[in-house]
Amino acid sequence: MLVTHVLGDCPGCGAKDQFGNVWVKGNQVLRGCMQCKYNTTVWLPEIKKKIIYLDQFFFSKAFRETDPKFVEAMSRIRQISEKQLLVAPFSSIHEDETHQWRGFDGKNKDDLLEFIKTASRGHEFEPAYNVEQTQIVKAFQAFLTGRPEKYDLSQNDILHRNIHEWDDYYRIDVGRYSGNIEIIRDSKLQCVEGLVDLFPGWRKSIDTFDQHVKIEMITAAKGYVESYILYKSRIANGDHAAFLDSPVMSQFMQSLLYCFPEETPDETRLKQILDFFRSRHFDEIPHLWLQARIFATLKDMVKRGAYTDREGAIARLSGFIHDLRHISIYAPYCDAFIMDKAMASLISDPRINIANRYNVKVFSLNNWDIFLGWMNELDSTISQEHRVGLAAAYP
Repeated sequence: MLVTHVLGDCPGCGAKDQFGNVWVKGNQVLRGCMQCKYNTTVWLPEIKKKIIYLDQFFFSKAFRETDPKFVEAMSRIRQISEKQLLVAPFSSIHEDETHQWRGFDGKNKDDLLEFIKTASRGHEFEPAYNVEQTQIVKAFQAFLTGRPEKYDLSQNDILHRNIHEWDDYYRIDVGRYSGNIEIIRDSKLQCVEGLVDLFPGWRKSIDTFDQHVKIEMITAAKGYVESYILYKSRIANGDHAAFLDSPVMSQFMQSLLYCFPEETPDETRLKQILDFFRSRHFDEIPHLWLQARIFATLKDMVKRGAYTDREGAIARLSGFIHDLRHISIYAPYCDAFIMDKAMASLISDPRINIANRYNVKVFSLNNWDIFLGWMNELDSTISQEHRVGLAAAYP
């Protein structure tokens, strides 16, 4: 066996310094000998880790090491994660943002991505588009079967494996295609500029907050339908590239169509999907619920006089779209979320109040001391049984 941590002589064959921990899996440690077949299992106590989401700005600050607060916080997060009390998975949005990073002080985007993945200890959220699709399909299935409108949050929505297990000694890193970086940067800038160019119209709007929310939900539903129609139209016209380059959202409607028995007529399927888009089940989908209200809150801020300078607004909102996706997709599943002060202030609006709705603690520089206190309190909960498990698994 390949022994990772040598503990001493083998109880089976007596070979000197050949016996030790091989791997950690689930809630057990396999111990074996490098010379003979002798092995044994040590059982570990069950654990329940807290999930924390570290926004991109946090990773960038900690990685650059220009602000002691972030360096110390990152060190503390790692210490508590090593004790199997906390986990900070990385997401596809982290990767998207990191691949657009231009570097700092001799360090490049690959260094930053490795820093993020090391902090995650190999734990990864499901890609953002998978979470979006999962939420839509689950809500639709609840709609079809008459189950309650409130969305049933489950960590299975965002994690492909159980995080409430003891970490192994190694992590497997699988890269993914990140696209043309310059095109992505240009697209990001165009999105922000397009957003800011809407502000003059927003200032003239007489719609209420609730009306803005409704408009956002209608726009979301319309986007799914139109994207799917364009996708099917391209295929019908022989454009087979549609299978490769169509937006992911064009497949969401297809997923809903698969929720019906095979014999269900197409007209019936489409009618029920459209009814779903007008239902409370659709309104309660977490990422849509949050996105609609975050946009509505931003609109309200603009109407009240915020972001009057176009160039200044573009600079200040440069990360807004990514921040919106970080928060709306992953925050409802987390115990804590660290974000920048601007976004923390925005989502603390009583009309959003993400902390109460999804029971997630929101931390930023606005309440940094409370964040540090939360980590200290978490560290203090460790039991003697847990300490024994740590000594057995990670000698």
